[in-house]
Parts: sequence; C-alpha cells; structure tokens
Amino acid sequence: MKKETRLLHAGRHPERYHGAVNVPVFRASTILLPSVAAMESGGRSLFEGVRYGRFGTPTTFALEDTVAELEGGARCVATSSGLAAISGALMAFLKCGDHLLMTDSAYAPTRKFCDEVLAGLGIETTYYDPLIGGDIAALIRPNTRVVFTESPGSLTFEVQDIPAIAAAAHAAGAIVMIDNTWGVLHFQPFEKGADISIQAATKYIVGHADAMLGTITTATEALWLKVKSSVAAFGHSPGTEEMYLGLRGLRTLPVRLAHHGATALALTRWLEARPEVDRVLYPALESDPGHALWKRDFGGACGLFGVILKPASKAAVDAMLDGYEHFKLGFSWGGFESLVIPTGGHSIHRTATRWQPAGPSLRFHAGLEAVEDLIADLERGFERLTAIG
Repeated sequence: MKKETRLLHAGRHPERYHGAVNVPVFRASTILLPSVAAMESGGRSLFEGVRYGRFGTPTTFALEDTVAELEGGARCVATSSGLAAISGALMAFLKCGDHLLMTDSAYAPTRKFCDEVLAGLGIETTYYDPLIGGDIAALIRPNTRVVFTESPGSLTFEVQDIPAIAAAAHAAGAIVMIDNTWGVLHFQPFEKGADISIQAATKYIVGHADAMLGTITTATEALWLKVKSSVAAFGHSPGTEEMYLGLRGLRTLPVRLAHHGATALALTRWLEARPEVDRVLYPALESDPGHALWKRDFGGACGLFGVILKPASKAAVDAMLDGYEHFKLGFSWGGFESLVIPTGGHSIHRTATRWQPAGPSLRFHAGLEAVEDLIADLERGFERLTAIG
C-alpha cells in the first residue's frame, strides 16, 4: 500500500470499538488489574497493555502506532510537547560525563535545554556546522553518545546530509537523533540512517493549532524500551484529548501537507522576484543551497520558509508585519493558519557558525488560505515597508 493509504488506516481497529471509525478517547488514570500477580509484574510488562493512565491507553497506542507507520520506525512514544520529546529522547541516552554533538541550527529551546539543563548535569554539548556532513567524524570523541540533527533548520533552513552524518556517528558507536518536524511526511529518517526521530506533533500532525503534542519514534524495539523507560521516569504524558486530536490530524495529513507545500512554493517563487527581498530560505526552491540534498532525500516540502530582506529599518519591518491581514504574528507553525515572525536579533543563536543576513530576517508559514489572497497580503506589506524605508 502507498504511504497515504497506510497512514489512513494505521492504528485503527473498528472491530474493537463496536465499529466506530475513530479510536475512542479513553479518559483513564486508574486501571483495575485482575490479580496480585498481574499488579506485581514489572520490567517490560509495565509498558505492555493498559496498566496505568500515564503509561498509555488505547488512544495513546493508536497514535503511537500511526506515527511509527508514518516514519517507518519500530515503535513510538508520545509526549506532551515537542520539547518534551527532545528532552525525553536526550535524557534516555546521556549521563554525567557524556558528550553531545548538537547542530548549530537547532530549535532555540533545544539549545536552551543543552546549555542549562544538560550542562548542569555534567553533560557537555559541542555545537557543529549543520553543513558539516561526514566531516563530523573529526568532532566525535570517545564519550560522544548522541549526534543530534535538525534538517532543515527551523529558522535558517540548512539541509543536513543525514546519511553521511549517520555513517560517521555509527562508526564511532554514537546514535543519531533527528528533529523531523519539517520533514514530517516527506523525510524517512530510518531509511537515511537516523536511530531516533523526534517531532513536535503540535505542528503538522495535529495541524489545527489546538493541541500540544510530541513524538519519539525509534528504529528498533530496544531503543524504544530505553526511551519509554526514560520518558516514564520523567513523567512525560500527553493528555487524552491531545492524542485524539493528533490522530484526527494524521488522517488528513497528506492532503493538508500537499496544499501547504504547493502554496509555499508559489509564495517563495513570487518573493524571490521582489526587489525588497535579498534571499528566500526554502530548500524546495532550485536556487536554495540545500536544494540538491533536499531533492535527493525528501519526497516533498511543507509550508515553512524564511525570507531575508534587504536592509530596512525596524520601524518599516514592524509596519509591514503589524498590518498583515492573513499572516498573523504568532509562534508555532503547521496549523491551517498562515503565520509570520521576525527572526533577527536574539532569535538565532550561533556558536559554531556565523549567521549574518544582509537585512532583517523573517519566518513565514503558508497556511491553507488561497494563494492569491496571501500574495495580495504580502504585496500590501511591501507597500508599507517601502513607505517607511
């Protein structure tokens, strides 16, 4: 079956629920067990079946099975947010004295977790150039346990050579994690060498800007048990309604993502021709430096992209952004709505590489509105920009 068909049916068992098309929402904390022996069983059985609400219900398992199918992994662990997925995955494999290699283009909360939480636990993080490829081998130490990737970067959109990075990491005994939120449906992480794939399911999986959710998918059962044990120890547990909303979003993900991607490509091509724009950051564009890698490794693109303007005053950029009708100011992305945020100033932190755009930088998310309306909104914004200068 094609991926779209598998995704539509994964995790669904109508025969178990009186023919209901959707898996019901199980609101449960306490689960009654049939015997003392069953209650006292520990180890792996703790995470098999329904034993306690925090460890999962049939709603949880349906979501996890569907995401594992989506990414081609062995098993999945759901968490309460994308950041909980990132921190939960990292803590499963790192301890005091270990070393982590983290892409310099990482999501800002990921960097904060490394610099504050991991550093406080005696875990050292080295940031590396996201474009390093196989040369990352020179940075791997005997105590390097994890190489963390994010492709493309969610603010600066560098596409990483995951197969080359994975080959170097595996040769040294390190595991490879990827934040696959941008790639969601179009990047198959385990085919490219990743061991663990993380998604902020809040974005495209939920798809409607109404739930916080994260997922950690693993290449093997052994990795899943390690992650599940760590996540359970930290108490990460998504809410029942949020898991149902994630399942709802997964069923329509392919058609939504196709619209997001087509709109983003139309907008970025239009933006490239604008005199106010210095550069557009979107790997699906032929002009993007990461296009060749994107074309090799990805099956498509989503609606998230960046724009670097030519030099302009803050007042002019603020006027442009504040006046948008459809591109609303708001964090997150992946929902039905179009969004924009400024990404200059302190938004982008670099320590291994330099980020010096020619002018103000922005991040756009193309929603499900008609592309003609979005272009008109952008055009009026440029009028406001140039009026102030």
